[in-house]
Amino acid sequence: MAILVVGSVALDTVETPFARAEDALGGAASYFSTAASLYNQVNLVAVVGSDFPREYLDFWRSRPINLAGLQVHDGKTFRWAARYHLDMNARDTLDTQLGVYAGFHALIPAEYHTSSLLFLANIQPELQLEVLESVPRMQLTVLDTMELWIETARAQLTEVIKRVDVLLMSEEEVRQYTGQASIFAGVRDLLALGLKYVIVKQGSYGALLFGANGTYFSAPAYPLEEVVDPTGAGDAFAGGLLGYLSTVEPRPDGQYSIDDIKRGVVHGNILGSFVCEDFSIGCLRTLKLADVAARYQALVEYSHFDPNWQPLAAKTTA
Repeated sequence: MAILVVGSVALDTVETPFARAEDALGGAASYFSTAASLYNQVNLVAVVGSDFPREYLDFWRSRPINLAGLQVHDGKTFRWAARYHLDMNARDTLDTQLGVYAGFHALIPAEYHTSSLLFLANIQPELQLEVLESVPRMQLTVLDTMELWIETARAQLTEVIKRVDVLLMSEEEVRQYTGQASIFAGVRDLLALGLKYVIVKQGSYGALLFGANGTYFSAPAYPLEEVVDPTGAGDAFAGGLLGYLSTVEPRPDGQYSIDDIKRGVVHGNILGSFVCEDFSIGCLRTLKLADVAARYQALVEYSHFDPNWQPLAAKTTA
């Protein structure tokens, strides 16, 4: 099953306390497409400028990534620069230059209408609504967003949320959107909007899955000794999630089983872990499914425990 992604492609300059990368391939659609193409065909919709390096286009063409929806406009590609702290959960944005992305409107090629899965990456809610209006109903639609859209485009974001199946948010975003101090209470409010699932991304701690049917699942992160650059980990997470789901058949009712959704979340954590081990898509370039399988098995072993526990008899004192 092909996966449709609509999002940003950028050239990133990233500084950490230990190294620096300049004009590296970035943007949500870049990370997602590279990760998800490990599993299945990805239909990419984005925009780049005439300065976009040919080497990145050639790399995508070497993968099952359809570029029919990639617009190339005269002008400069979206650029973003950031500096990470020693605690890489924190960063400062140094520069943002929208370039040709400032006038972007998603044009969905007719051949993309056969896609089964849709990822609405972190773009303006008004653009996400445009996409939903222009494509057929997908088997599963996953939405990502960020604090800026919660603050500046809340009404439009709410309309998007009501029309998708799965919402990805960080803990901070859940609290900001719902006004709830408790993540569980906040997710309850989100599910009340009609979502099937909410996935709370927790960075180096993994992810939490909540279902409208009461499902709760905690998926641990893969432990890394060294983090080089966490940029794009959330987008690679989405790539692992939808990439895995594109390889399994839904149930007769058209829904994915909860076990498959859980496995998808674990695949997401694994793809996110690989991204963190190099700048840009460095680790994803040569990644094989065998590498994913090895980390999947490791996570099974790390998180397994014997359910057959019996409490000890209470001790009594004379």
